[in-house]
Amino acid sequence: MQYLFRFFLVLSAVVIIQYNRLEAQDARPLSIGETLEINSDILGEKRTLNIYLPPGYDNSQDVSYPVIYLLDGSLNEDFLHIVGLVQFFEMQMGFPKTIVVGIGNVDRKRDFTFHTDIASLTKTYPTTGKSALFIDFIEKELKPFIRNKYKTGKQEILLGQSLGGLVATEIFFKKPGLFNNYIIVSPSLWWDNESLLKAGKTYLDTHLDSEIKVTVIVGKERKQMEDDAQALAVLLQNSKQKKLKVDFITMPKEDHATILHNAIYEVFLRMNKELKKNK
Repeated sequence: MQYLFRFFLVLSAVVIIQYNRLEAQDARPLSIGETLEINSDILGEKRTLNIYLPPGYDNSQDVSYPVIYLLDGSLNEDFLHIVGLVQFFEMQMGFPKTIVVGIGNVDRKRDFTFHTDIASLTKTYPTTGKSALFIDFIEKELKPFIRNKYKTGKQEILLGQSLGGLVATEIFFKKPGLFNNYIIVSPSLWWDNESLLKAGKTYLDTHLDSEIKVTVIVGKERKQMEDDAQALAVLLQNSKQKKLKVDFITMPKEDHATILHNAIYEVFLRMNKELKKNK
């Protein structure tokens, strides 16, 4: 009986060892893209980029892809769930295969805000006021790098929420041609006593050289944020820019924390419907 017990003990150990070996052999890296760093002379630092490449992507093929540039694009921010939406729409809705460039943050309060003299803001945001450098980085370093490395097409989308929505609005006002599609979610236009919003009409006097789409989305949030988002949409809709298309979406069931995912789902639905209509 003692020998039988030892036999089963040894047999169990062998089974466990073999199971662990099998488990280790079957394990493979889970990958949805690639992470890389670029040196920015403009910002004086390295910046992390998280890149999603659609299934079947091949640099050797004569194919180009739309690109979504995602602010707050770190792995622990919005990159993974936005890429999940892109994958879902590609698989289930026939959405065009799309590259996503997640711009990882170093200091979003620094990069997404322009200069302010308001003491309470400079105290809360001590590194504030460097959005002009960040915009230069996007224009002169990031986009040329992405265009050179990947098979990018003409459709270039900028997506930003909150302070990311603020800098996305600033880019549209000051350098609209950098992107041809802006998705601006719950923008922090309250910054610097709404100075960017107040100057918006002046920026819109500049003629647009190409067609641009701007989508503004806001949920049930602070009243000032709701009012500012609506004011931005109205300002854009009332402009005399014939090449500007504007969409304003309210999502009263969403707050500042929950809005982004469902907002992008809704935007993708509308984009897909428009694409199918134009085929």
